[in-house]
Amino acid sequence: MVDVQAFADRRNIPVQKVGVKNVTYPITVLDKLNRTQHTVATVDLFANLPHEHKGTHMSRFIEVFNEHYQDLTMPRFLKMLERIRRSLDAETAFGEVSFPYFVKKRAPVSGQERIMSYRCGYMGEVGAGKRDFVVSIKVPVTTLCPCSKEIASRGAHNQRGEVRVKVQLGPFFWFEDIIELVENAASSGLYTLLKREDERYVTERAYDNPVFVEDLVREVCLGIEELDRFPWFSVEAVNMESIHNHDAYAYLERGRRNNGAEHRH
Repeated sequence: MVDVQAFADRRNIPVQKVGVKNVTYPITVLDKLNRTQHTVATVDLFANLPHEHKGTHMSRFIEVFNEHYQDLTMPRFLKMLERIRRSLDAETAFGEVSFPYFVKKRAPVSGQERIMSYRCGYMGEVGAGKRDFVVSIKVPVTTLCPCSKEIASRGAHNQRGEVRVKVQLGPFFWFEDIIELVENAASSGLYTLLKREDERYVTERAYDNPVFVEDLVREVCLGIEELDRFPWFSVEAVNMESIHNHDAYAYLERGRRNNGAEHRH
C-alpha cells in the first residue's frame, strides 16, 4: 500500500514535535508496599519530524507503547522512548504519562484505613547524547493561614492546597517518600475517611501548624535537599483560598538540569 507519510515534503519546515495525545491505557508501576500497582494513564508521545518528511507514522507510537505498558517502571520509560525514536528514525522522542497512584492511609486517631489517590507522572526526552527524565508528584494538603490565626480571636481560615514536586531522576526512589515529606510540611495531610475524633485531630493539628504557600515550598525544599538524591528539583504550591477570590501561589527550584546524565536505578 502507498505510504503517504513517507512522501517528500518540499516546504523545508521541520516540526519539533508530532505524535499522539491523550491516549488512555492501563499501566503497571512499582509500589513500595505491594511491589507493583495497576493504574490507568493518560499518555502523550511525540517525536521530531525532519523537514523532508511529509508526516510521521502515528501507529508506531502505540505499537511501541503497547510493548512496554505492562512494566512501565521508571528505568524502562526511557528505554521505551528510545524504541520510539529508532522506530521512527527520529532525532528525538518525547513522552509524558500521568496517572493516579493509590496509597493505603490510616486515619490519625481511629486508625481506619482507606485508599488515597495522588496524581503522579513521568516526563522524558531521549535523543542522541541526551536523556532527560523527570518524575512529578501532586499531593493535596490542608493549609491554615498564619496571618488569619494571628489577627483573629476565634479561629483562622484554612483551605485545601496542592503541592507539585518535580525531580530529575538520580537514584531510585519511592513515590510514598515524597508524599510523606510534603504532607509533613503542610498544616495537615488529607484523608479519604475521617471519624469525629480524626476530624478534631486534623483541625487542631492544622491550627497548631499554620503555613503560607511560601512556608510550604521552603519546607518541602529543605526535606528534598536532605534526601540528597536529585540533581534538579522544583516545588510548586497552590492554595485554593477560602476567603479570597483568587489562589495563592509559590514556586522554587534547585540544582541544574543534567540532560546528558545516565540515570542510576
